[in-house]
Amino acid sequence: MTNVVGVILAGGQGTRMGGQDKGLLSLGPHTILDEVIRRLAPQVDRLVLNVNGDPARFAHLALPTVPDSLGGFLGPLAGVLAGMEWARAHQADWVATVAADTPFFPLDFVVRCQDACQSGAPIALAATADADGVWHRQPTFGLWHVSTIDSLHRALESGLRKIVRWTDAEGGVEVRFETGIYDPFFNVNTPDELDDARRMLEQAQ
Repeated sequence: MTNVVGVILAGGQGTRMGGQDKGLLSLGPHTILDEVIRRLAPQVDRLVLNVNGDPARFAHLALPTVPDSLGGFLGPLAGVLAGMEWARAHQADWVATVAADTPFFPLDFVVRCQDACQSGAPIALAATADADGVWHRQPTFGLWHVSTIDSLHRALESGLRKIVRWTDAEGGVEVRFETGIYDPFFNVNTPDELDDARRMLEQAQ
């Protein structure tokens, strides 16, 4: 499976961080988004940023940007749709999505999702277990075939926001990632979580 476009979902409003772009917050000597790019770039063929508002604030990254194609801040699924539309227009068949505020996701995330889709599944979502051993999917971390664009567009227009409800209906599969010292899909939503992420980075070095 080749020609995978990596789409970094940075189109949220960041309300719990005072409306800031969480990916542009400092994490050690770099930003959260720098770390996301460092991890994702080797796993895909091309990178795209899903951003809303003025894309100039990301110009220093020298990456293509694509806004949600549906208005109203419909959540991460709208970013997935925008990424798949960009991929299809650039003759790519697959999109791998990650969140812009999750700086520790696995370095084998994409290849393991690719392996899971070898059986013919059009979507694979990452999953981790909670403290009780219950597995939960990480709906912003997935591999998506562009053939699902029309179905996703209809689902969003009908008001569906639960990602896993739609992916289940499309025959999606889950890919289980073990949690080590910390959750690899830990994301930064609040100032306290930003402090936690900085400590995690220090411990990992």
